[in-house]
Amino acid sequence: MDGVSVVVPVFNEADCIARTHAEIQAALSGIPHEVIYVDDGSTDGTGAILQALAEGDPSVHLVGFRRNFGKSAALAAGFARVGYEAVATMDADLQDDPREIVSLLNVMVEEQVDLVSGWKRDRKDPLEKRVPSKLFNRTTQALTGVKLHDFNCGLKVYRREVVEEVTLYGELHRYIPVLAHYRGFKVGEAAVEHRERGGGSSKFGLERYVRGMFDLISIVFLGTYQRRPLHLFGGLGLVFFSAGTLISAYLTVLWFVGYGIGDRPLLILGALLIIVGFQSVSLGLIAELIARTSYATTEPPYSIARESRAELPAARESSNGHGAP
Repeated sequence: MDGVSVVVPVFNEADCIARTHAEIQAALSGIPHEVIYVDDGSTDGTGAILQALAEGDPSVHLVGFRRNFGKSAALAAGFARVGYEAVATMDADLQDDPREIVSLLNVMVEEQVDLVSGWKRDRKDPLEKRVPSKLFNRTTQALTGVKLHDFNCGLKVYRREVVEEVTLYGELHRYIPVLAHYRGFKVGEAAVEHRERGGGSSKFGLERYVRGMFDLISIVFLGTYQRRPLHLFGGLGLVFFSAGTLISAYLTVLWFVGYGIGDRPLLILGALLIIVGFQSVSLGLIAELIARTSYATTEPPYSIARESRAELPAARESSNGHGAP
């Protein structure tokens, strides 16, 4: 690695941001690095402290938002400005130890993975944060197939191509390993030290998990069916249509042998399932058309790990001195 870009989203951390910066600089003193602070609309004087740090330290890159846009937007802004091939992220509240960045970078190189997520094995948070977090992590594991213990740990390291390909919005920052996994990158994990909050106030709230759960559903859907929505809606439509057809066939047999079916709720259910089946398939076809027409304006449906270009004959002749002058 030629160096590391450290992206730190910051929101109202005036009590500890100077200490956070001092720890980052001490931890990375022997490594070429830059620290990209993204001030996410702080209102407690954090912006002025960060401005002073940027003026006194050439390794600091400061981005200031006009208002609070959220952690995903802050990370996206930082990712767009990284200058090194290795990228690290961490929180600004001193709960993440910057010395762990070097350890995670070593794991990334040794295990030849593209992303290493920190695992706060001995978490220094109150019970009301640990219990929802554990439930969240297990649900995310089950739905995505990504076997990490701690998706929400802010301390992570990445190869630059990961942050260049991952698109963040909403609450998707907590699902970066999932997004990277769906793009074909190799994801790993390593235990990291977790400390007591060094200042400021927690941004934790149960509403964050509610929003995050909706984002998880979106990620699972987009990661699996973004390029083939008909496979989902068509499959559901086929199930509904088949069930409705079987019910209707059963009632038809009863009608032929003389039983009355006009007042049976099963008749309404069969007709409803057939209609819903047709509608689901139609919705899948429309979604398929939208997906196919959007290929040219969205991210490509693949991720290139390496590429070897064939040398054209004209280029070979030119390099051998036999080409045209």
